[in-house]
Amino acid sequence: MNCIIVDDEFPSREELKYFISNFSNIKILEEFDDSIKALEYIEVNKPDIIFLDINMPKLDGMALGKIISHFPKQSLIIFITAHKDFAVDAFEIQAYDYILKPYSEERIVSTLKNIEKCSDKKSTNNKITLWKDNKMMVKSIIDISYCEASERETLIFIKGVQYNVNCSISEFYNRLPKELFFRSHRSYIINIDKITEIVPWFNNTYVLKIQGEKIDIPVSRNNIIEFKQIMGI
Repeated sequence: MNCIIVDDEFPSREELKYFISNFSNIKILEEFDDSIKALEYIEVNKPDIIFLDINMPKLDGMALGKIISHFPKQSLIIFITAHKDFAVDAFEIQAYDYILKPYSEERIVSTLKNIEKCSDKKSTNNKITLWKDNKMMVKSIIDISYCEASERETLIFIKGVQYNVNCSISEFYNRLPKELFFRSHRSYIINIDKITEIVPWFNNTYVLKIQGEKIDIPVSRNNIIEFKQIMGI
């Protein structure tokens, strides 16, 4: 995995680079003290992870995070800040983590290990390992009906049965084949082959009925154009 650091404080960037380099295998691609230049880089290079300060000149980190959250490829956003006040906003855009300054070595190392742990579970031969009742279950990716965000884990549904993985929905989405799965909403991923009905909803959006599942899954306004293209609507 790779990352960039977006922080206008040089000592903070240096400290974070030390932790990443010494306690993980994550590659640091670039560092930025300018959020506009960072945005231009992210649009082209699509890094796996973005360490993002909130108090930034020109474009603040929260505004940048909201822009990034709408990109087709979902980078993991980890806010690094001295301010506690934006935690709710951060998790509303599905940030992976929110780390306060001054840094705690234990806190940062824990986050780095969790990221790598989830990344190491990448599937081979269309199989994926999920958790259920403290047991590891090996399932076929194509059998997944839909996925739902739940705090810092992701719930996976197969034929009405719930499983889970210990990573964010953004990170899990990056591990799935995009020709088969679509992120219809910030809290939901759907298996396109499992859609049985598309129901028009308010504000020109849709809700989806999924084979073998009772839930109605929304398509957000931000994703409606791409969904129509995929479904030929």
